[in-house]
Amino acid sequence: MLTAIVGINWGDEGKGRMVDLLSQQYDVVVRYQGGNNAGHTVVNDRGRFILNLLPSGILRDETVNVMGVGMVIDVEHLYNEAQRLRDGGITIDPDHLKISDKATICMPYHKLLDILEEERLADKKFGSTRRGIAPVYADKFYKKTIRMGDLLTPEVLEEKLEGIVEWKNLTIANGYGHEPIKAKDMLDWLMKYGMAFKDYVCDTTEFLGNAAREGKNIMFEAQLGALRDIDYGIFPYTSSSSNISAYAPIGAGVPGLKVDKTIGIIKAYSSCVGEGPFTCELFGEDGDKLREAGNEYGAATGRPRRVGGFDVIASKYGVETQGATSLALTKLDVLSYLDKIPVCVGYEYNGESLPRFPMGRALKEATPVYEYFDGWNCDISSCRRFEDLPENAQKYVKYIENAVGCPVEYVSVGAERDAYIKMF
Repeated sequence: MLTAIVGINWGDEGKGRMVDLLSQQYDVVVRYQGGNNAGHTVVNDRGRFILNLLPSGILRDETVNVMGVGMVIDVEHLYNEAQRLRDGGITIDPDHLKISDKATICMPYHKLLDILEEERLADKKFGSTRRGIAPVYADKFYKKTIRMGDLLTPEVLEEKLEGIVEWKNLTIANGYGHEPIKAKDMLDWLMKYGMAFKDYVCDTTEFLGNAAREGKNIMFEAQLGALRDIDYGIFPYTSSSSNISAYAPIGAGVPGLKVDKTIGIIKAYSSCVGEGPFTCELFGEDGDKLREAGNEYGAATGRPRRVGGFDVIASKYGVETQGATSLALTKLDVLSYLDKIPVCVGYEYNGESLPRFPMGRALKEATPVYEYFDGWNCDISSCRRFEDLPENAQKYVKYIENAVGCPVEYVSVGAERDAYIKMF
C-alpha cells in the first residue's frame, strides 16, 4: 500500500499528529518535499516533539524513514533536530533514517539571501520564514547547488563550492551590498554539520523501489497544504515546492510508482501562518479566542497563526487538488467552547457569489459568507466512537463530509496519540 498524507488547506492541519498515529501501519515513511520552513507537532507516550525536517515516523523505532529527492535540507538544523530527539530517547541511526543522495542542501547563504530579499521588499514581503527555501529551490533549477551525495566526495565538493560561492557573491555583495561570503566558511559548515550524516546518505530510489517490490507499506508525508503549493496555491504567497499527492512518488525518488490512497488532513476550523489572502479570517475577540483555544502558533517559527471558521470553498478546492480519497478531521475538540460555530460557506466578489475557489484579484478581494452551526459545549476528548460524540458534533462532521464531497475516515479529538475516532 502506497499512501500519501497531505494537507488540504494552508498547512498546519495536523499532519504530523496523523502520520505519527498511522505510521504503525507502515514500514517506511518518506518526506518528499520542502525543508525546515514548517513544523509538525507530535504528542505521544514518549513526549511532545516538534519535527521540521525529519519524517514523523522517526518516533517509531520499527519504521524506516526517508528524506527524499525533493527535499531541501539545512544540515545544521537537521543536526540540532536529531540531537533534540536523541535527548528525548528517540533512536536515530542509518538503519532508521536514510537520506537521498540527490536531496539538496540548504546553505547559510540561502538563508542570508532570503533575509536580504524580505528586508528589501519591506511591507510588500511574501511572509517568508527566512530559512532559505525559495533561494535554494531557485538555485536547484539553476543547477548550482550542493547535494547530499556531494558529501561523499569531499575532494570534488571543495572545487564545486568555490565556483558556486563566486557566483553567489555577484548577488550578495554586488547586488545587495552585503559583505561577501567565503568558500572556506561554507566548507567548514558542511564539514561540521553535513559530515555528521555521511553514513545516512544513500540511493533511496533503490531502497524505496526494493521496498515497493517486496510489498512493503510506504507512506509519503507532505509539508504544508494544497493552498501553499507552488503551482496550485495562493501564488505568490506559496512555498517553493510541490506538496500535492501526485508529486509524492517523484519527490520521494520513485517516479515510476503511483499512490494508492490519499488521506487529506483537514482542520475543523481554518488557520494560516504567513502572508497572503485568507478570506475566512476572523478578527478581534472571536479570532483571539479561537487562536488561544487551538494554541495556533507556528511550530517552526512561533508566529501567531491567523484563524477563521471552517472554509468550505477553500477545502473543496484542496480536496480536488490533492485527489483525496478520505479525510482526517483534526482539532474537533477545540471547538467545544463555542455556542455557535462559524463556517465560511461561500465567497462573494463584486456582489456575486463565486462558485469555485478563485485566484488573483478575485481571491484577494473576496469577502466571506458565514453561517453558524449549533455547538456542543462539552469535553469530547474521551470519545472513541462516532456515536459517543454529542449530536451537534456528529452533525458538524457529517456537514463537512457533504460540503467538501469526501468521506471523513478519522476524527481527532485531542493531541494524544490515541485521542481519535476511526469512522470506517
